Amino acid sequence: MLSCKDLLSIHDLTVDDVDEILDLAQELKAMQKAGIEHHILEGKTLGMIFEKSSTRTRVSFETGMYQLGGQALFLSNRDLQIGRGEPIKDTARVLSRYLDGIMIRTFEHERVEEFAQYADIPVINALTDLLHPCQALTDLLTIKEHKGKNLRGLKMVYIGDGNNMVHSLMYACAKAGINFVAVTPHGYEPDTDILVNAKADAAETGAVVSVTDDVMAAAKDADVLYTDVWASMGQEAEHDKRVKIFQGYQISDDVLKVADKRAMVLHCLPAHRGEEITNEVLEAHAAEIFDQAENRLHTQKAIMALLMGDMHQH
Repeated sequence: MLSCKDLLSIHDLTVDDVDEILDLAQELKAMQKAGIEHHILEGKTLGMIFEKSSTRTRVSFETGMYQLGGQALFLSNRDLQIGRGEPIKDTARVLSRYLDGIMIRTFEHERVEEFAQYADIPVINALTDLLHPCQALTDLLTIKEHKGKNLRGLKMVYIGDGNNMVHSLMYACAKAGINFVAVTPHGYEPDTDILVNAKADAAETGAVVSVTDDVMAAAKDADVLYTDVWASMGQEAEHDKRVKIFQGYQISDDVLKVADKRAMVLHCLPAHRGEEITNEVLEAHAAEIFDQAENRLHTQKAIMALLMGDMHQH
């Protein structure tokens, strides 16, 4: 059982919670690959609220819920009264009476927090402008598969925009004992409050979390290189401006040359080849990047099972 009712931020999880999610994700993945049924959430229903569109999030949660023996309901803004101004607190209280869990992908992080405050059932943050916890936990699972069980002391270097992905990776790496460097252009650094929280989390595991603007110095001896699009959802209008500012903040062969020779490359997708990552690097590391995409399914199944299931009975 996790120490919290909801999964809104990895910062809220304990080190043991993170281990438990990753261990169960590996177990469920092995069962699925072996064709062993695992209907941990039989008869349960997950509501999936999408105020932002998605490929991986929708398909992985919906499929995962089905594999766990439950069902998922896709609820877009157009389908809900929330899109017509029903207060979040009312929607949360109503849905709590029908569903066993809710997954939300939205804009302001406060929306998810308010939802969780008024819902009596578990709420899973499937992405906000501030955080993307399901993805960062997935990334830990992927690193574990490729780098072996013990993550402590590894070095992850993230290159690009100080966005929701960086925030959740900071927390994830801090909890897992991975040293983390965010490399961002000046003015695009991660949120300072989150940096403070992540450093406090890191003190517990002995990890170091830092921010710089020097790509080559940061990438030296990296075990994991990570990037994301330069303009996130909702920032499309800034794209051309960002392309100029982010020149050089790219995972290329030059960056890989200074990293550890066994370095992994991760990208949470969708990728813009030729911007944050070169086509050559992406294709050379496609095995890792698409394992990472697949692992959204297994990690989220573990999260749903632990939050929505009676796991102590299994």
